[in-house]
Amino acid sequence: MGRQLGGTKKTLAGEIDKLPELPEVETIRSELEKLIPGKVFSCPVIHFPGTIENPAPEDFIVALEGKKVEKVTRRGKYLFINLDQGILVVHLRMTGNLIYSSDGCFTGERFLRLSLPFKDGSALHYADMRRFGRLWYVSSEKELEEIVLKNVGPDIYNELDCEEFEKLLTKREKRGLKALLLDQAFAAGMGNIYTDECLFRCGFNPNRQVYTLSKDERKNLYRSIRAVLEDGIAYGGTSFRDYRNAAGALGDFQNKLAVYNRAGEKCTRCGAEIIKTVVAGRGTYYCPCCQPEPGQERKK
Repeated sequence: MGRQLGGTKKTLAGEIDKLPELPEVETIRSELEKLIPGKVFSCPVIHFPGTIENPAPEDFIVALEGKKVEKVTRRGKYLFINLDQGILVVHLRMTGNLIYSSDGCFTGERFLRLSLPFKDGSALHYADMRRFGRLWYVSSEKELEEIVLKNVGPDIYNELDCEEFEKLLTKREKRGLKALLLDQAFAAGMGNIYTDECLFRCGFNPNRQVYTLSKDERKNLYRSIRAVLEDGIAYGGTSFRDYRNAAGALGDFQNKLAVYNRAGEKCTRCGAEIIKTVVAGRGTYYCPCCQPEPGQERKK
């Protein structure tokens, strides 16, 4: 699924990628889970030491060499490569890509920050134009929680059912919906793109506060979150410019977006013009007719 590497270098409407989010990381996870379990790391090659968050780069090399991959898992936007001893953690931030190469070669040397070769000649390559992404090696689940995940909430897709999600909402009833869904300490995985798409599907204004939602609306919010994430995963994620899956291919969900990055276009549901504004410090897209301002819901 997805188009091959080599697409346009410009985003739609010049927007900077707010990626990867949960569907992009899950796409990479599921691909790597088929490719790397059983492989043994040889000596890592660090091209940009700032990419390594923990431990010190020289200790990272020693710690990872000779470790065997057991499985690939995920929590929110964090990717975990579980080893026979310890865990390799990857957070791609805005422009990071983790690319698998069966022959160990990589053609994107300009932004290459880290090479992780395996003893069989294959390799993982971490490339990152803006150098925001980070990797950690931790020796245990305890270190994972203490060093990496201490401010990260439960995975919104894998770890919360509807009842648990509603309980979390009741503790944050004075928060605005968009700001809350973006808060990784509340629940991990949602980002700018999928939050805008989810709120459009619900018909909720991004500024609407949690306490105004009825029980049925809270259930609808949970169902919409799951649905938009499932769609994102099914289409291999969203690619505007930087995101690539583990094979270096683009996702397709950018072609299915209803509001995100579509300011000035007509809403496919009602025909009104989609608006771009700023909510919670982020560029936000919504339909003013389908997602009326707080207090105006009954006037649709």
